[in-house]
Amino acid sequence: MTAPFFRIALILGLLSAIGPFAIDMYLPALPSIGQDLHADNNVTQLTLLAFFISFALAQLVYGPLSDMWGRKLPLYLGIGLFAVASIGCALATDIETLIAFRFVQGIGGAAGMVIPRAIVRDMHTGVQAARLMSLLMLVFSISPILAPLTGSAVIEFYGWRGVFWVVTIAAFIGLVLLATQLEETRSANERSGSGLSSAMAAYRLLLTDRNFLTLTFIGGLGISSFLVYLANSPFVLIQHYGLTPTQYSFAFSINAVSFFAVSQATGWLGERFGLVRVMRIAVSAYALAMVVMVVMASGFNQLPVLATFLFIGYGFLGLVIPTSAVLALEDHGEIAGTASSLMGTLHFVIAAVAMVISSVFFDGTAVPMAAGIALCAFSAFALTQATIGRRAAVAAAE
Repeated sequence: MTAPFFRIALILGLLSAIGPFAIDMYLPALPSIGQDLHADNNVTQLTLLAFFISFALAQLVYGPLSDMWGRKLPLYLGIGLFAVASIGCALATDIETLIAFRFVQGIGGAAGMVIPRAIVRDMHTGVQAARLMSLLMLVFSISPILAPLTGSAVIEFYGWRGVFWVVTIAAFIGLVLLATQLEETRSANERSGSGLSSAMAAYRLLLTDRNFLTLTFIGGLGISSFLVYLANSPFVLIQHYGLTPTQYSFAFSINAVSFFAVSQATGWLGERFGLVRVMRIAVSAYALAMVVMVVMASGFNQLPVLATFLFIGYGFLGLVIPTSAVLALEDHGEIAGTASSLMGTLHFVIAAVAMVISSVFFDGTAVPMAAGIALCAFSAFALTQATIGRRAAVAAAE
């Protein structure tokens, strides 16, 4: 791989990480935010849910805009809005205001999630796209690996408000990189045929494409399992198991390391065995690890047991996410922005539903969280076997 390949992956990964950085970095502060703003745990979790809802819905807009206007202009708009909302979060004096600005922050952050995937599809397909996507995810890993650690350090010295000032700075750095290091990948000729009517037609096409929807739901269920952990783990690990915010940050980062380290094998494995086969085997191993985890968590309420199975399961998930995304976008290069939008929206709608359900059953212990993660993993496995697995079996018999 050449230096420009790595440079593009670095820039796209950092742009993608800006939004999630605003989630992961303040996770260690969730209990203290609730105490400072006089809100209970369920209300405090709404600051996460509000972000995810707007983050999901706004993606439906950015994709068509990037097909119509090119990739860079919507990125400028989104990251700029994210920066303004981050300042509002830093200045919030009550939980309602914080929730409102988190909602706006999610609208802005959605641009960085949608458009880099479309840029990958603009530049590459197949195994090369999988290589770039997995490398992008390696850079993206700066968020779940470093953000909680950075957040706990910032919180220690400046309180939870300091987190939002830091993400404001990160947004401005993203704008500078966008302006100086990234070229437009969608030409004027490609944009000329894009408009509101073509966007609606593209959404109709995608919503009737069984292959696209299947792969999107498999990836979305995988992401949901990670976000269920993300929403509940601060309370489980800090309040139930007694970890400090810094210890929690290390525990959270270990799972992220597993996820993104294994994802780097996607290109090599895909080239050797094929992306579909890699995804099918990875989904099976991921589901097995998570189902065994919830069984063990029910009988052995020990943090090392939980952490071990999360580490193994999220490692296999690192193969599922990039392969499902590349395969879903493979046949939709002309509407890559719109396809990426719908994919991202469906991912986070599924995740929001999973987070709400897990919060209803949350009792402060690890078992409901583990059960929610395992349910997402098993659902992804069942869907893969019922669709992708069946088609592969038919193809092999012909």
